[in-house]
Amino acid sequence: MESDFFQYLCGDFKRKSMAAAAKRILFIVQEIIPYLPETYVARICRDLPHGIQDRGKEIRTFMPRYGSVSERRNQLHEVIRLSGMNLIINDTDHPLIIKVASIQSARMQVYFIDNDDYFSRKGIVADDDGTEFTDNDERAIFYVRGVLETVKKLRWMPDLIHCHGWLSALTPVYLKRRYGDDPALSRAKIVYTVYDDPFTNTLSKDLYAKVRHDGMSDRDLQLIKPAADHEALTCLAVKYADGVIQGNPTINPNVAEFIERENKLFLPFQEKDTYMDAHNEFYDKLLYPKK
Repeated sequence: MESDFFQYLCGDFKRKSMAAAAKRILFIVQEIIPYLPETYVARICRDLPHGIQDRGKEIRTFMPRYGSVSERRNQLHEVIRLSGMNLIINDTDHPLIIKVASIQSARMQVYFIDNDDYFSRKGIVADDDGTEFTDNDERAIFYVRGVLETVKKLRWMPDLIHCHGWLSALTPVYLKRRYGDDPALSRAKIVYTVYDDPFTNTLSKDLYAKVRHDGMSDRDLQLIKPAADHEALTCLAVKYADGVIQGNPTINPNVAEFIERENKLFLPFQEKDTYMDAHNEFYDKLLYPKK
């Protein structure tokens, strides 16, 4: 009896130690079901965090609160303690509102970055007739900075950040340059998944200046200085990422060549039956590098 009790205590201590040591993965995504209609990326961004959580890691997931995301139907509510700060984009103050909801079947919370100026419209990156929003550059800046500032306020220090969708593509350069000395974020590894998700129009020619205004140097932003098209923005994300994942069977060949030149830790495209374990192992290679 005494031996059984001792074994129970040892097992309880082990379980608590494992929980305390669980690595923290932050997912910054452009879309996720059930909050938006199902697409290939939205499905990945729903299933991957859930699967990684089931494999023993602690997760947080963020996406924008587009106007098409029904607050009532999805039971979103504002997190007052996280809201209330303003982010300056192009010399203009924009309020940052944080909301949260739960995917009950996955035991998973999703945090939403909200702002009436950028995310009240129903489209993700374009209106109903397919015309891309002219302020997509500022929406990307606001989203990335909003997530990183919110994570700091949460006092939840991620070990690894995984970005999905080009709206999150500025995260690696912001993490390594603007937040490179921040104790809450500086130790995080960053992964960028490259999808075949191009936008048609080049982002505003002022993107370079707007990001540079956030403390970047000319050298940091050379890839988007001539033009901030999808290829340039993706290459910028790859350059500052610690690891790169191919999200579709085929991607832009120029981007593929750039990934190879940069010699990043790379995970090629994975089929549905392998991608969950492959992603988990890829994270572990970054989190537990061999000496």
